[in-house]
Parts: sequence; structure tokens; C-alpha cells
Amino acid sequence: MRILTILGARPQFIKAGTVSREISKHREIDEIIVHTGQHYDTNMSDIFFEEMKIPKPNYFLGIGGKSHGAMTGQMIEKIEEVALKERPDWILVYGDTNSTLAGAIVASKLHIKLAHIEAGLRSFNMKMPEEVNRILTDRVSTTLFCPTDTAIENLKNEGFDNFECSIINSGDVMYDGALFYKELRKKPTYNISDEFILCTIHRAENTNNKKRLTGIFEALNEIAKEREILLPLHPRTKKRVDELKINHQNLTLIKPVGYLEMVWFIDNCSLIMTDSGGLQKEAYFFKKPCITLRDETEWVELVDNGFNILVGANRDKILSTYKTYKFNTNFNTNLYGDGQASKKIVLELLK
Repeated sequence: MRILTILGARPQFIKAGTVSREISKHREIDEIIVHTGQHYDTNMSDIFFEEMKIPKPNYFLGIGGKSHGAMTGQMIEKIEEVALKERPDWILVYGDTNSTLAGAIVASKLHIKLAHIEAGLRSFNMKMPEEVNRILTDRVSTTLFCPTDTAIENLKNEGFDNFECSIINSGDVMYDGALFYKELRKKPTYNISDEFILCTIHRAENTNNKKRLTGIFEALNEIAKEREILLPLHPRTKKRVDELKINHQNLTLIKPVGYLEMVWFIDNCSLIMTDSGGLQKEAYFFKKPCITLRDETEWVELVDNGFNILVGANRDKILSTYKTYKFNTNFNTNLYGDGQASKKIVLELLK
């Protein structure tokens, strides 16, 4: 059996690494990995793949830094060329990037079976390009691997029971990865105080909106007067902060770190504040409360169970939540499977 895996960003490689390690246990499966280049990351060197124990891509398409339409269109063209050459039995896609959608369209047009990992997630915000990508990808998938019961309910509510597809609760491959990488975590060289807060900000809805970005930083500066806030800042966000002359004098700003260093930060912080979808879940996996700097989230079960709270970008709401909100600390609740999602996925593909 041949599987063509389509990836475009570092988080997708980390998720896919978990499944690829499981695939490697089966000699009857040949996996071909395509990196579209959607997010070119200088941290993704040979060392990255070696440290993370992830197989290196067989193809690098180098398509990035373009508009959504140009990027997706060029990816479809190039992925189709690879698919016609490799003739896979399955195309495998992850999440909700433009690379995900491009792989899905190629599979649909060439009548190749499509497996979507992280299917059924919904933020119900159609202004987010990720929401459009995940909805369209789900609709043309042969097998939908859902990380949660909520994701399955979303698909059923959209009528997927009437479509020719399989819907499977596989659990979350990110949980598999968290268990694996926790053992490989690396302590960074920074001197950090005890009980520090880990923060990340990168979503366009915040960075492209002066009012929202200013509100977030005003709240963070206030909180940082009593507790250190560590903020690994993406260059694009840093540029935006500098352009707008946003005050960050009380914060500990550092350059982005490697994933194994990031795992150490997650494991050792006392609280996470983020607009990242992935980090919200990682907070739960590592038993950390999370304040989410967004108006909605696709990980609604975290909010419903009190592990996570949505605060948007309003300064006063962020501050009042930090000071008064009582988080659920019973992290023994099983929301994302048993850490065997990758095994379930591979066995299903082999059927």
C-alpha cells in the first residue's frame, strides 16, 4: 500500500511524525511525504528531523509566501504531478492549512482515497481561512479521523451520515506526540523564574488588528508586574509590535525556540496564555490551565470542562479572568483518546 502524505507547516510535521513512526512498523506500507513549503521554517533543518525522529520529505515543492489563491492553486498543480507519478492508494492530510485543502482537491479529482486527520473540527467562524479549509476537506474525504466526540457530532449535524465516507473517533495524534516528546524535552538556556507564564501570539486576527494587539499587550504588561511572562515572539509578530510601537517593557521576549525546548516550557510553566490552537491542547496534555486570546476555539471541550477560558483581546477581560477565574484542575478527564491514535489510524488504513 502506498500513502502520499501532504504537509506544509512545522506543526503538521510534528503531528505526522507520530503517524509516520507507526507506519514504519508495517513493511507493507510505503509512505511518500510531500512538503509544500507553505510555511518555510529555517528551524526545519536536517537536525530538526533527526531530533524529532521524523522522516524527511521525499518532495519539497517550495510554494510559500503567496496569496491564498495563488498558493493553493500552485500546490494543486504540483501535488497532482507527484500523485500521477507515485500512484498512491491513499492521500493523507492533516488539519486545516492551504496544503491540506490542496491535497484534498487533488485526491478528489484523481479519485484517490483521502484520509483527513483532525477531521470534524469547527470554530464556526467562516472568516478564518482554516475553517473553510477544514470544511471543504472533510466533505471530499473517504475516511475522517476525528480527535473527539465533539468533532463527530459536528459531522453528523452537517449530514455526513448521508455521505459515502467513514467517520472514526481515533483520538488525537497530538496526544500521542505529547507523550512521546515529553521524554525528549530539552531545557533552554534562558534563566526563568519559577511559576512563569508561557505566552504565544501569532494569529492574524490579533496581529493585524491594532486595537486587539494593543489590548493584549496592555493586559500582559500589567500581569507581568507580578509574574514573569515568557513570550517567544514570531518575527512577523515582532515586526508588527515594533511598527505599532506597542509597549512590552515588562515582558520577557525571546526568539522562537525549537519544539523540544518549547515542550520544556510547556511542562514547566504555571499558566499558558495563547491564541494558538495547538498550544491550547498541549496545555491540557501537560496539565496546565490556559487563557485563550481568541473569541472562539475549535477545542470547545476544553472550555466546556473548565480547563480553558476564552477572553478575546479585551484588556479588562483578560485581567479580570487572570485574577478571578477558577480553572478545573482535574486533568484526569479523558478528552482526546488514550495516546494510541496513530495506531488506530494506520490499522484502519490497512483494512
